[in-house]
Amino acid sequence: MPELSTKQKIVSVSIQLFNEHGLANVRLQQIADEAGISVGNLAYHFRNKEAIVCAVHEELAGEISEILSTYRIFPNLLDFDNQLTKYFGFVQQYAFYYVDCVEVDRTCPEIVNFRRQHIPKMISQIRKRFDFNISRGLIRKEPRPGFYDTLAESIWVLIAFWVTQSLARGKALPLHQQNFKEAIWNQVYPHFTDKGVAEYEQLILPLFRATAP
Repeated sequence: MPELSTKQKIVSVSIQLFNEHGLANVRLQQIADEAGISVGNLAYHFRNKEAIVCAVHEELAGEISEILSTYRIFPNLLDFDNQLTKYFGFVQQYAFYYVDCVEVDRTCPEIVNFRRQHIPKMISQIRKRFDFNISRGLIRKEPRPGFYDTLAESIWVLIAFWVTQSLARGKALPLHQQNFKEAIWNQVYPHFTDKGVAEYEQLILPLFRATAP
């Protein structure tokens, strides 16, 4: 693996420190010390912490866009599970982005517009999965209009904030991917038809057993 440039190292170290201590509690001197450079050298690349946060945003924006592109690659339930794997890795890597979301938005205003663009896309993809799997006979039809709209939003909340609530309850990174996935699949499971249960047990449950903590 090629050695990181100084600028890349600053961004990487900053993400680590923001996750460990919280965005508001990290100072430029800490970042410089962890990166093994002087504050002056850091300032050459980033004039302040706000500029670092915006650089982190550019990195994570590319990653979330890549995750959104991994939609409907597999013609079965593995497609959603595969995307959940990627979401879990993303949310752990950028935990501060969700834990300190209000502070992050204030620090780098461009993030506000980004959130308003990618969150509806995430929810829309989740919602369309219900329609797709209804057509496949795996999911029951809506018990009432708008039911799966609300459920899709609830699943998005779990994806985005499952790590945050785990940290709030005293758990530490890294967390177990299986627990994250089970929390989300448990929202879907009650709405499976018999055919859906069969595919879930054939394709998804073995993955849980393979990654059990």
